[in-house]
Amino acid sequence: MLTQLLLAPITGPIGGVLWIAQKIQEQVDQQVDDKDNLHKRLLSLQLAFDMGEIPEDEFEEQEEELLLAIEALEEESMIDND
Repeated sequence: MLTQLLLAPITGPIGGVLWIAQKIQEQVDQQVDDKDNLHKRLLSLQLAFDMGEIPEDEFEEQEEELLLAIEALEEESMIDND
C-alpha cells in the first residue's frame, strides 16, 4: 500500500496514457471493421447483380449508398489522423 502511494506520481500518468492508447486502438479497430463490412456488402451486391438477382437501377442506387459510406469513413479517418 505504501509502495503504491509512493509510486502514484509515476504510475498514474502511465496508466492514463495506456488508457488513452487503448481507446484510440478501439476506435481504429471499429473503423476498420466498419469499412471491411461495407466492402463485403459491396461485393455481395455486385455478385447479386451479376447473377441477375437484382435489377440495374436497384444495384446502382445501393452501390452509390455503399460507396458514399466508404468515402465518408475514409474522410473521417483522414480527419482523425490530422
